[in-house]
Amino acid sequence: MAPRTNRKWTLKSRPKGMVSESNFELVTEPTPELADGQVLVKTLLVAFDPAMRGWLDDRESYVPPVGIGEVMRAAAVGQVVESASRKLAVGDLVTGTTGWQEYALVDLEHPTMFGSVTKLPEGATPEQALSIFGITGLTAYFGLLDVGKPKEGDVVLVSGAAGATGSVAAQIARIKGASKVVGIAGGPEKCKWLVERAGLDAAIDYKSEDVRRRMKEECPKGVDVFFDNVGGEILNAALVNMAQGGRIVLCGGISGYNADSPPPGPSNIMELVIRRCRMEGFIVIDYLSRTAEAAADMAKWAASGELIAEVDVQEGMENVPGCLNRLFEGRNLGKQLCRVGEPE
Repeated sequence: MAPRTNRKWTLKSRPKGMVSESNFELVTEPTPELADGQVLVKTLLVAFDPAMRGWLDDRESYVPPVGIGEVMRAAAVGQVVESASRKLAVGDLVTGTTGWQEYALVDLEHPTMFGSVTKLPEGATPEQALSIFGITGLTAYFGLLDVGKPKEGDVVLVSGAAGATGSVAAQIARIKGASKVVGIAGGPEKCKWLVERAGLDAAIDYKSEDVRRRMKEECPKGVDVFFDNVGGEILNAALVNMAQGGRIVLCGGISGYNADSPPPGPSNIMELVIRRCRMEGFIVIDYLSRTAEAAADMAKWAASGELIAEVDVQEGMENVPGCLNRLFEGRNLGKQLCRVGEPE
């Protein structure tokens, strides 16, 4: 067999504002020899999430930042192409945080938070493994059900509803018996998809409509659960449209991720007092011990057709950095992926 070479995108400089391809460097190197207990994984699909932008800043958060010169961190699906371990065989499809690279060396005897892989869930496609069964699906599941605690008959509002997490959260709200589910998205195509494919009751186009007025029209008695992926002015609008005793789930704030300085907080924060509401943030890593619980429910819903996973698949290792910006430019529908390899 000819020696394999690995192309990988490493962090060259920390971005200020929007991420640029110039912040990364495409490096080519030979793949290393395997030691006992190690496998070589060929990357097939790379996943992109808004949280990745925060990993590029030089500050401590719930995970350490990506270091200068390190491979950009990302979830991926790959195929084991060499194995020196009894735990995985050549040909096995696996998923893990293996990053922006064509090949990843994984030590199965000494796994780390960002250096371990597991076999794909039984019956799951690579696309599903990175969407409904991946971090975004788990985030939607636990954020909505454990933090939002929707009750049958509640009115549920989701921002970023055509994105990977928002689309799953909105569908779970429908499955769990919400009396009305309203999504906020950008553009007529996404809004049409939310109603016609995802089964939402209504969609608000933040690019062309008055969001605050449309919230009032669609939710005249107020919003019981608001699952927020956006923050900013959309969060402000929701605060004055909450029902008494409502719950706001702070999943993300993509509207401010590329700001040079933190945007100001909600100007309507006292509405939480007036309306006796609760607003709570969460991080999905706190729920990873319950992954099997979420996977079982979502596998059942996917099999029945109640839950669909939309994916946006771009192509080519050279296009990987640009896929991250697709999230912030609102060009993706569903989970953003990039195909960088084919199975052997």
